[in-house]
Amino acid sequence: EYSDVRRLLADPRLSKAAGGAAPIIAEHSTEDVSGASITSESMLFSDPPQHSRLRRMFSRAFTMRRTLNLRPRIEELTDELLDSIPPGAEVDLVESVAMAIPIAVIGELLGVPRAAHHDLRRWNRALTSVESEPAEKYRAYMASLEYFRTLVAQKASRHDGADDLINAMIDPDNEERFEESELLSTIFLMMNAGYETTANLISSSVYALLKHPEQLEQLRGDAALIPNAVEEFLRYESPLNLSTLRYTTEPVEVGDTVIPAGEVVFLALSSANRDPNRFADPDRLDIHRNAATHLAFGHGIHHCVGAPLARLEGEIVLARLLDRFPRWEAAEPLERLTWRYTLQFRGLERLPVRLHA
Repeated sequence: EYSDVRRLLADPRLSKAAGGAAPIIAEHSTEDVSGASITSESMLFSDPPQHSRLRRMFSRAFTMRRTLNLRPRIEELTDELLDSIPPGAEVDLVESVAMAIPIAVIGELLGVPRAAHHDLRRWNRALTSVESEPAEKYRAYMASLEYFRTLVAQKASRHDGADDLINAMIDPDNEERFEESELLSTIFLMMNAGYETTANLISSSVYALLKHPEQLEQLRGDAALIPNAVEEFLRYESPLNLSTLRYTTEPVEVGDTVIPAGEVVFLALSSANRDPNRFADPDRLDIHRNAATHLAFGHGIHHCVGAPLARLEGEIVLARLLDRFPRWEAAEPLERLTWRYTLQFRGLERLPVRLHA
């Protein structure tokens, strides 16, 4: 239920510290899970006081000003992609728009040269896909780790003054400094979490509007509704089906159940966002609904730090799509489309559409 999930997202008895999770996972796993991951040192997999320190340092670099300053560039990137779509031609919106824009934005935000954006997308797909073989995941992990280690070293030596997130995090004038492993872990977190969730938000928003043409008509007639509509899309088809891993450090009661200490817990964000006790008629899409209390970005100290950027990208892409191509048409029956699950993420495999001017 919504109340349970919201409460447990902020319950300090549910830890996210990677060190404590490893032996619990190993106890239940039939595979060797002893290998460390660079992401284990990110703020996503830490508890206070380490989490507080990492989030504080990151927030000084990833400010709201920096996010809002990206608006013109996101609009430009979106226009470039939409320019390549012939009106009325069948395109896969997932591949051509939903995945292409977020990786370009994350690349620009981090200061990754445009020529390397294709590699970022390829590595990310291998790392997050449930279909990737362990050897493929390892190769993608090592290649991306080496790339970012080299990029950070180059930026530190050149002092090029570029206004990107990596330069902001390694600024020698910062009173608090990231350790190299913490910095790389934070970069990985931005690359993976910031890409997949936003791509799913964009594609599932278009999918929801195609399923509900009356809502699409209302949105087409009033662009001012788009910010509120994005909140409803986040609630209706949450980009994260489940929260990232937590584990109990002491017994925790949920309803009539007592979860013992030392157990893995996943919180169902999609279930919470469809709870009828919190959202009236929750299976109905309503772009006028006040859905701002949804849990798509989590809650508590681990609330998604990239939420403002994801919202901004979703709003810009929908506005540009509606302005450039007012009439949308599904190129095949929507009920035939399949969903792709990658770790906690949930998104469409593909979305064939025809966009008409």
